[in-house]
Amino acid sequence: MFREPGELELTEIDIPLPGPGEALVEVEWTGISTGTEKLLYDGRMPAFPGMGYPLVPGYETVGRVSACGDGVSRAAVGDRVFVTGARCFGEIRGLFGGAASRLVVEESKLLPVSAALNEDAILLSLAATAHHCVHDGKDLALPDLIIGHGVLGRLIARLAVALGDRAPVVWETNARRAAGDYDYSVVAPDTDTKHDYRRILDASGDSGILDTLVARLAHGGEIVLAGFYSKPLSLTFPPAFMREARMRVVAEFTADDLSSVKALIESGALDLGGLISHRLPASAAARAYPLAFTDPDCLKMVLDWRNA
Repeated sequence: MFREPGELELTEIDIPLPGPGEALVEVEWTGISTGTEKLLYDGRMPAFPGMGYPLVPGYETVGRVSACGDGVSRAAVGDRVFVTGARCFGEIRGLFGGAASRLVVEESKLLPVSAALNEDAILLSLAATAHHCVHDGKDLALPDLIIGHGVLGRLIARLAVALGDRAPVVWETNARRAAGDYDYSVVAPDTDTKHDYRRILDASGDSGILDTLVARLAHGGEIVLAGFYSKPLSLTFPPAFMREARMRVVAEFTADDLSSVKALIESGALDLGGLISHRLPASAAARAYPLAFTDPDCLKMVLDWRNA
């Protein structure tokens, strides 16, 4: 529970039994988001419906169904499921409500997944977000330049390779995050001399990056804003005007995105491996959250609830 900004505690809350159309999920793993959850933790999250403290964070949850209310058909007892959150905590806000050892969840929030995915299944939210990023409406809109080699940037790059006919370039300023062998190029921005990218996708969340990206854009090109920006964005108009630059803001993923990435994973076209870098038991949550938010070597932190 985030009691207030910067104050986290592991506590017990009574939850109801599952009613009609609901399931009880015994949680195995939850992921920590370094975007949305960091803003919630820092108290910098803009006002949204349901926003406020105290709250239970988390929207990257994997567990097993242990009981079902009447009428549930999407999952059965024993199934491993991915859950995007819950609102079963009474007066405690559930935004997004997935970071708990046990959840009562509406059937619509259950997505059965392969047991073989194990903890990697928590990455389905980010994979669905990546899928949403590379589609303009229903049409495929693959980037040729991606900004940021965090987990979201890597998933976007993997999807671009899987769905496209040529690999994108990825910009990364952290040498350790850039290191490694990939199916695409990872370079420092100042070593890249290209100035005619057709579609640039920013996954960095850097509010001051627009002018840099416009300068690298081809005429009529598009900038896709896929990060979450807590500060106002601005740009110098004449360069954007001369390029007739277009911009698109990526919002939340949809149920169709989740279904699509699940199919890509099951077919072997999209691999979720190697993206989780840190793991701690849920009892260490007070240490895990600040570590996930501040350690540049932490790509993805997972809390293990199995012995909670």
